[in-house]
Amino acid sequence: MGFAEEVTKLKQQPGKDILIFGSGDLVNALMSLELVDEYRLMVFPVIAGNEKRLFGDVADQKALKLVDTKTFSTGVVILTYEQAQG
Repeated sequence: MGFAEEVTKLKQQPGKDILIFGSGDLVNALMSLELVDEYRLMVFPVIAGNEKRLFGDVADQKALKLVDTKTFSTGVVILTYEQAQG
């Protein structure tokens, strides 16, 4: 069974969400297969130059809808997005 089939099978099982922490390559692969339901972006109040682009070289633009925000006393902000409909 291939990568896409395994992830689809996992998503159909009962239980908790599947969380990917710190693997842009895996997220980009899942995005290209339309297997991402929600994006939670953590924004840290630090500037770090010359890093990898978050979504790589995505060919197709995807409209996202902001569904939640959470701000912590440290200045970290979590932005939760879902794919916009239509």
